[in-house]
Amino acid sequence: METPPDWTREKLLGLARAFQEARLLLTGAELNLFTRLADKPRTARDLAPELQADLRALTILLDALTAMGLLEKRDQAYQTEASARQLLTSDGASSVLPMILHSAHLWERWGELTGKVAPPQADGRSEEDRLRSFIGAMHVAGAPLAARLVKLIQPGEARHLLDVGGGSGTYTLAFLEACPRMRATLFDRPAVVAMARERMEQEGMLDRVDLVAGDYNRDALPTGHDLVFISAIIHQNTPAQNIELYLKAFEALDPGGRIVIRDHVLREDRIRPRSGALFAVNMLAADNGGNSYTFEEIRSGLGRAGFDRIRLMHRDTGMDGLVEAFRPG
Repeated sequence: METPPDWTREKLLGLARAFQEARLLLTGAELNLFTRLADKPRTARDLAPELQADLRALTILLDALTAMGLLEKRDQAYQTEASARQLLTSDGASSVLPMILHSAHLWERWGELTGKVAPPQADGRSEEDRLRSFIGAMHVAGAPLAARLVKLIQPGEARHLLDVGGGSGTYTLAFLEACPRMRATLFDRPAVVAMARERMEQEGMLDRVDLVAGDYNRDALPTGHDLVFISAIIHQNTPAQNIELYLKAFEALDPGGRIVIRDHVLREDRIRPRSGALFAVNMLAADNGGNSYTFEEIRSGLGRAGFDRIRLMHRDTGMDGLVEAFRPG
């Protein structure tokens, strides 16, 4: 008898995301990247005209394939990894490229599998229901991390927190529990603020939280804070949008106040951590102009917004990178 699977949260989520790396390999094969990059290193800028490719999209793809170990990168130039050259090139002696291209065709068929079993099922959920599910999922993902990250942030003597895009209050609660004298402002869209109110009432924290509805892409942020926390937001934005957000955070802080950003923070080679390089592809697929950013890119944006004393507090291992900066006093 086979041993029954010992399913865990991490195993199931990993299985659900396993398609991502398979899709990257198939895309690299469909574009014949491994053959094009077999003989000599080439930059994305050099390769893009040959493919009639979008430079940003091609760079994100090449970095992700490098993070997977299928390419190597040096001085912004990419080359097929040595052990993969005979396997993934069109003229390789041991090439499996034809089978991988066949798998790309199978991808299209398997994408129709649900419809083969049964017609599409209407879930009957409203937009509000879908939003509630999404915010709930973000709480499930964030709750195991929140206390650890707040401990790394060391809020110390901060008394007035602004949690930008705070969702249902996962991190707000962690800050308030760690700092009994702290008061918080949670800023998010009106429907999300209503969900935060429910959670704060359940946790007995409503009297320590100001709930403010708004859109950080359009509205000014509430002022009078000594700590601004921006969690898992900057990857959704273009660099220009992030500068606008940093400017708003600067105005929300009292002189001497601190901003802390939690997100993927790539190394300068843009291929580490692996999770951050792959997440950049997720932003490319979302077509919202977002990306995973390096510390230097974040530092530059914060500096342009007027912040100083900018540093990487915690090196990213999986969207737990922390960057801090201060509004001059």
